[in-house]
Amino acid sequence: MFENIGGTELLVVLFVIFIFFGPKKLPEIGKGLGKGIGEFRRAMRGIQTDIENATKLDDRK
Repeated sequence: MFENIGGTELLVVLFVIFIFFGPKKLPEIGKGLGKGIGEFRRAMRGIQTDIENATKLDDRK
């Protein structure tokens, strides 16, 4: 989906975000984004573990 984004486009997007939110809000946004990504990864690992456990139970039957 985003494989065609180059360095210049990324810089323009970051510049627009900087202008829109300002320098004081960027650390808060980054922290929230990082926490959200971490929570998403933990949830995905949990789902993967549940699926693996379910398939192991099916294999035993």
